[in-house]
Amino acid sequence: MIPAVRDLLGQHFLLKHLTAAELDQLARMAITRLCRPNEAVFLKGDPGNSMMAVVHGRVRICSYSSEGREVILNVINPGEVFGEIALIDGGSRTADAFAMDATELVVLSRRDFLPFLERNPQVCIKLLEVLCERLRATSAQVEDFFFLDLRSRLAKRLLAAADHAANNGAGGDPGTVRLSQHMLASMIGTSREAVNKQLRAWEEAGLIALKRGAVKIINRQRLEEIVAEEAP
Repeated sequence: MIPAVRDLLGQHFLLKHLTAAELDQLARMAITRLCRPNEAVFLKGDPGNSMMAVVHGRVRICSYSSEGREVILNVINPGEVFGEIALIDGGSRTADAFAMDATELVVLSRRDFLPFLERNPQVCIKLLEVLCERLRATSAQVEDFFFLDLRSRLAKRLLAAADHAANNGAGGDPGTVRLSQHMLASMIGTSREAVNKQLRAWEEAGLIALKRGAVKIINRQRLEEIVAEEAP
């Protein structure tokens, strides 16, 4: 089990510079957690005392309005790590995390990880990169809500999700986005009905193909043109 955990931890760019011996030590400190579909991994306000890596399954990071409306901030796929920022600063969780499928996690505690951080200043630099990346993503998301119409926001989200899956070596059919219409709606701030209407129109035009719980991109160039047409 330790070699598999070591390899998983070593995939994350915060940790990949560590030696095999250091990764082995981290792997020995890690524990495995199994989550049922829709089970809470952690909730907003919980102590940020651990970092987690997805072995199998998926985790959605989300937040809720006072009226109970869900906004999905991110989807964590196999091989990806989440919760690293709260792990470092010891602050509380800023969002909820739920298992989307039957999910296996590797959990690394703050107490075990901080000594590695002290001995590896490169990780601190990488954390600054994470913060900058998240700030840029947040700024882009705010701009999208203000400047892009629903059609452009949806096209941009599909393209980004497809690129993310490809860059992280996710298996499955290339160009297929494994997100339900409900999740896509939550990500771009609209209703499922509006997303379904737009996706059906794109399917009729030959831009995409709809599958159960997924969307296959057929005409990527046209989707890119839709985004570019509305770009500020």
